Amino acid sequence: MDITNFPEDLFENNYTDTSDLQIANYEVYKHVSKNKINLNKNVFSFLLDGQKDIHFSNDIVSINPAQSLLLASGNFLTTEIVGANSYSCLLFFFSQKNINDFLLKYGHLFNPKDLNKTTNNSPYFLIKKDNFIIHFINSIQQIYGLNQTISQKILELKFEEIMLYLADKYGQSFFVYLHSLLINERELSFKMVIEKNLYTSLNIDEVAFLCNMSLSTFKRKFLQLYQESPGKWFQLKRLNKAKKLLLNNEATPSEIYMDFGYDSLSNFSTAFKNEFGYSPKNMMKT
Repeated sequence: MDITNFPEDLFENNYTDTSDLQIANYEVYKHVSKNKINLNKNVFSFLLDGQKDIHFSNDIVSINPAQSLLLASGNFLTTEIVGANSYSCLLFFFSQKNINDFLLKYGHLFNPKDLNKTTNNSPYFLIKKDNFIIHFINSIQQIYGLNQTISQKILELKFEEIMLYLADKYGQSFFVYLHSLLINERELSFKMVIEKNLYTSLNIDEVAFLCNMSLSTFKRKFLQLYQESPGKWFQLKRLNKAKKLLLNNEATPSEIYMDFGYDSLSNFSTAFKNEFGYSPKNMMKT
């Protein structure tokens, strides 16, 4: 199954990552089961019609139109069940910077010492829809069609509005959740280094250095997040990429072996054959 990247795939060719705050209507007219979602920003998901089931690595949550969710960036599976007419929701995306700015501005509203006593490792925060939330959703939907500069300024105000309201409604538990999002940012930074250097010639020790970690710490962290040793994971990803290039006649083995971290064509060919059962030169189309 293909992976859906949010918010990128919602905006298609018009997508730009320069705006921290973005809104989008999402609507489907048939059931979607276990859709793979890669969420690259945090998001408020205001369900309007239907039902959503979300399967995280450590939890499952189901919501109906009487509820909304604040979702942390990351990967999960979603099942979307059509309601009376469709499955639809309003999505309000925001970045880690928005959280930082909010806590810097309004951090005096909570006691930071309490954060050491309470933890929240949940990837979501459940919000009960009330009259305030309903009016907030209606007001957000009026922003479409406005000048982009003006709409961004309004979104900044609307973001503070909903955050302050939830802080008042849920108190300390909401701030604890926000704090957990900032902690999760370290994982995102780690993953970003991994993804950026996936198809480079860097070895594991060099990637660990870029993560500001010793090799042993890096291996433990990698195993925790990817459930596989970094050496095996990197090799398989790189060999599959090389296989694709060779299959499409985009390169020859001698042109790419160094790009994927091999010090000789012989070592590359041996690793390739051990993985796929045939030598890389046999992949070339004639």
